[in-house]
Amino acid sequence: MTEFVLDERLARRPVAADWGLSTVLFVDDARFPWVIVVPRVPDVTEIHQLSAGDQAALIGEVARASRALKAAFHPEKINVAALGHHVPQLHVHVLGRNRSDPLWPDPVWGPGEREPHNPVPYGDPGFGEALEKLRAALDRVMF
Repeated sequence: MTEFVLDERLARRPVAADWGLSTVLFVDDARFPWVIVVPRVPDVTEIHQLSAGDQAALIGEVARASRALKAAFHPEKINVAALGHHVPQLHVHVLGRNRSDPLWPDPVWGPGEREPHNPVPYGDPGFGEALEKLRAALDRVMF
């Protein structure tokens, strides 16, 4: 069995939480509260490739991330997507949407530019309130 290695494009994002199956990554875009849930299973590109137990665990962790985003940022709608067009490694986007966001009702992929919460780089200890708020919610919200 090969060892799990996070795709380098995903690894650029700060870790917000590590749960039983997945690592939760923070997407720094002030337009949307957004995380990426990445199951730490090697060589998997699709949900159906996971074992039944891992499928159930992933859905539970995606639901937990959804509840945390809702609790921390109060979006009107939570969108969940596992696309894999650019990064084939299985990962699930969980993001909050509001009618007032700049791309509503269109998809978040494509148009527009990411608007960082804070111009401080990810590795800086003072990175930002949004990440800390998210981490607190991810710790608080249970399955």
